[in-house]
Amino acid sequence: MKYSLLLASLLVTTSFNVFAEEAKALSAHEEVTINAPAAKVWSTVSNFNDLGAWHPAVKSTEIVSGVNNKVGAVRLLTLQDGGTIKEKLLAYKAKGKTFKYSILEGVLPVSDYVSSVTVKADGKEKSVVVWEGSFKHKDGSDDATAVKTMTSVYRGGLDNLKKISE
Repeated sequence: MKYSLLLASLLVTTSFNVFAEEAKALSAHEEVTINAPAAKVWSTVSNFNDLGAWHPAVKSTEIVSGVNNKVGAVRLLTLQDGGTIKEKLLAYKAKGKTFKYSILEGVLPVSDYVSSVTVKADGKEKSVVVWEGSFKHKDGSDDATAVKTMTSVYRGGLDNLKKISE
């Protein structure tokens, strides 16, 4: 009886682990060189409450909890197509021209998402903006779709940022 319970327990645990395969960690990294000083570019991207100022897919941004540009602030993005994304500010360093945030919920095909945006000086009149993140695909999606979507989001924002900053 003792061995039967042990064997049954082992079989249940093994079966569960086979079906509970965890999604692997994925990432996306995009960057752009902009012919404008880092301070000017940072002044555009630094406002956590206005992603729409530089990302064409965002119709509006609203701080729904906390204080803008303070760790813990939560923003609600409304996209041009009506979809929404709720994000939380995890780190904000004005001197370092960088911030880090996570997605709490939304229409994108990702989960466990954490990302950062950094503006670096490249001489006096140029800057490099890096947008990178790590995530897993959301249930009902796959790795390729998740990576392609996030790469497109980053590219669309960075291309527009370059256009409006130069």
